[in-house]
Amino acid sequence: MIDTPEIEQLLRERARSHGVLLPDVLIPKLLSYYALLARWNARMNLTSLADPAQAIDRLLLEPVKAGQNVPAGRALVDLGSGGGSPAIPLALTSGARTLLMIEAKARKAAFLREAVRHLGLTAMVECARFEDVLPKIRKAADLVSIRAVRVSEEVLALVRPTLAPGGETLLFVSNHADLGATGGLKIDRTVVLLPALGSRAIFLKAK
Repeated sequence: MIDTPEIEQLLRERARSHGVLLPDVLIPKLLSYYALLARWNARMNLTSLADPAQAIDRLLLEPVKAGQNVPAGRALVDLGSGGGSPAIPLALTSGARTLLMIEAKARKAAFLREAVRHLGLTAMVECARFEDVLPKIRKAADLVSIRAVRVSEEVLALVRPTLAPGGETLLFVSNHADLGATGGLKIDRTVVLLPALGSRAIFLKAK
């Protein structure tokens, strides 16, 4: 069982050290998600929480900083959602209208459904391969986020038709060299997430 006050203190300290502004209203939601993730992680391998500081940086603060650069009220889609990051903190921070998380592994999808219920999110979970789900989505996603999936021309070619007019694809990368494909999209902007870690968010739009 995690010590919530201790994790809250660590979250605030890590946010300050990275220059990430955390609104007070967001902190209880992030802690609730993290506590649920830790409980489930004790029974099944959702993600690495061995180093709490690193986990908070990657699982919470990176998507929070990215979400602060996403307009409110967007319909979000996340590929390979795993333990729920970046999708859930991204949706919480940006005030997403809806969230669709796509996860092929049944046990991880079960966790995601419990997280949706626990946090009261307006969200759906598809337990399927994203390659099978994306062709059913046409011009409906305002933002498609990708971190756990290897970005390739083929993946982005599947993503592109899902984007609504003005929609974006959000890639989480450690540096520009990680972007080996654009799938017919163009880089709209790059946001430095946690400078000390060299992490960035790259937003792609239709040409």
